[in-house]
Amino acid sequence: MFAPMAEETAIAAVEAAGLDYEVKRHGRVGSLEEAAAARGVPPGDLIKTLVVRRADDDFLFVLVPGGREISWPKLRKLLGVSRLSMPDAETARAATGYERGTITPFGSSTAWPVIADTRVAEPERPISLGGGAHGVGLTVAAGEALTALGAQVADVTTEG
Repeated sequence: MFAPMAEETAIAAVEAAGLDYEVKRHGRVGSLEEAAAARGVPPGDLIKTLVVRRADDDFLFVLVPGGREISWPKLRKLLGVSRLSMPDAETARAATGYERGTITPFGSSTAWPVIADTRVAEPERPISLGGGAHGVGLTVAAGEALTALGAQVADVTTEG
């Protein structure tokens, strides 16, 4: 899947979910602060979609606010497992249809479960997710997006 098709897939999925959204396109960025500024949101509202492997061919998405990272002990406890890992870039692409740095749960080639950190879950808060291509963000209302994704909300991060 090349980037323009992936971007179209992500946008079509947001539209199919009935969400109001805004597409922000910008060039490559070198930091969280640059990306947030380019998308017009505070750094904490820039949401990373991380792919986590539970087992072979069993993944999930974890939505992590900018400036935070996954707390592996919290996530393992929530899921009731002793091991989790991050797949390599090619495995993540095969599992989602998106390249690292562009991943969004919207339009993923498989609808993996979504876990959103509690800090993402303010209902009217605008958040910016990956848009399927480098330099593309989709800004949506957090509550509506999490509802559309059927996300489980839990405290699963720590300061980064």
